[in-house]
Amino acid sequence: MTSLLHSIGIEHVNVVCSSALITIILIVIAVLATRRMELVPHGLQNVAEWAIGGLHGFFDGVMGEYANKKYFPIVGTLFIYILLSNYFGLLPLSGHMPHIAAPSSSINQTAGMAIVVFFAVQIIGIHEKRCRNLEKKGKKGIGLSFFGHLFKPFAFLFPIMLLEQFVRPLSLTLRLYGNIFGEEAVVNAFFNLIPIGLPVVMQFLSVLMGLVQALVFSLLTAIYIGEVCEEEE
Repeated sequence: MTSLLHSIGIEHVNVVCSSALITIILIVIAVLATRRMELVPHGLQNVAEWAIGGLHGFFDGVMGEYANKKYFPIVGTLFIYILLSNYFGLLPLSGHMPHIAAPSSSINQTAGMAIVVFFAVQIIGIHEKRCRNLEKKGKKGIGLSFFGHLFKPFAFLFPIMLLEQFVRPLSLTLRLYGNIFGEEAVVNAFFNLIPIGLPVVMQFLSVLMGLVQALVFSLLTAIYIGEVCEEEE
């Protein structure tokens, strides 16, 4: 029992340290890319603008122009952070070396991000409802009428509509965690069985898997945000 608790504690420390390291890396890249802004970008600024511009254009088609203009930083940050989190699992001895592990392979990490997304969507919906009421009707309020959509199209569907809202973070959590954790387990198993050749192929597949899972998580978040903004337009 003691050894189990010890291993769980080590896993949490590894995830926290890796998350902090990823955050520091992103901050450093952002500072370096924007410290000398130029009208004609060069170097890291050019790469950063190309990457962010591409993401912005992609999510514009998902969320809609209005929602993307206001809330792209949320989904864009999620995509970049999750992508780096997934790729941390590709580092040599990841999960075995102290303080190095893929944060997204921990259900606590994925659950934390899913909960943040859940509350962010509700807050955005309330904010948008309040703005619409103020703009169209001149009414001030906190926008709680946003939750009226749970009673549409029929009031008796309220339990199902409410359940759907709570299933979303559970789905986000298990989808990301299950795929990344399972992918790491499969790669480790193949490495133990056939240490030469096949694991390299699996690593290339892991690169694709990490990209897809980061895209799916941020894409669903964009859809949820786009829905609440569209309802209030």
